[in-house]
Amino acid sequence: MIADVLSDTTDRMKKAVEAAKNDFSTVRTGRANPVLFQRIMVDYYGSPTPLAQLASLNNPEARTIIITPYDKTALKEIEKAIATTPNLGASPQNDGTIIRVTIPELTEDRRREFVKIVRGKGEDAKVSIRNIRRRAKDELEALKGEVSDDEVGRGEKELESITKTHVDAIDEALKRKEAELLEV
Repeated sequence: MIADVLSDTTDRMKKAVEAAKNDFSTVRTGRANPVLFQRIMVDYYGSPTPLAQLASLNNPEARTIIITPYDKTALKEIEKAIATTPNLGASPQNDGTIIRVTIPELTEDRRREFVKIVRGKGEDAKVSIRNIRRRAKDELEALKGEVSDDEVGRGEKELESITKTHVDAIDEALKRKEAELLEV
């Protein structure tokens, strides 16, 4: 029973770490990356649709993305969605068949802003890990009548070690992203 709780907790924490890494990847660095555009929602015939489902994204140069819509009637909506996306600062140019997006160079102030945003996302991920730990700890406490207190104590120690491992993984991903952002 304790092993089941710990196994379920480990799976949840792994998913939280992966979600944090995906969240970090949406914060742009000096280079253009198609991942930045995959979460952009486009109003396509009245329903919000991810840009990745409406167009192909190509990265021919370091700071340029070319977006080729599958449906040419969506060009204006895609252009509008990109232009209004916060923290992207991209300037889309529509030539009637494709949209060329040039990512401007990041200033030092903007880089620092993005580091703050990433740190906030990292802290949110750690809070999520701690919430998972609290839920698991409550489940272990509920088992006290069925298993011995010593076993529950060992389970709680293992839970703390699992939690530390996953918090460290988030910290490591955060350090890598900060270094990538501050790299000129």
